[in-house]
Amino acid sequence: MVVVPHVLQPSERERFRLTLNTDGRPHPVENVLAVVTVVCGVVAFIATFWTSAHMIASWAGTLGFGVGLYSQYVSATTPQRVLNIVGLVGAFVGAALGIAHGGFLPHP
Repeated sequence: MVVVPHVLQPSERERFRLTLNTDGRPHPVENVLAVVTVVCGVVAFIATFWTSAHMIASWAGTLGFGVGLYSQYVSATTPQRVLNIVGLVGAFVGAALGIAHGGFLPHP
């Protein structure tokens, strides 16, 4: 059996870091787009729990879906793509249920 100790415990300089720039280069625009996508998706999804918040779910979901599609198109790293997919799914579900519960405009 071969034991590789550096795999079991990362060295001090290889500590885990939460970053979207795994390729070592900065991507500020792509990072902002990915974060906006996931925020809109979460807001849209959470708003679907209240039928009276159908406007918020519809608008946040539609905005998140549009931004998410573009963000996925220009993304440069895998963590950005992961956030984009999570945000896109939440935005789609939020927009769909928001439209089903009343749509983009308030009830008369």
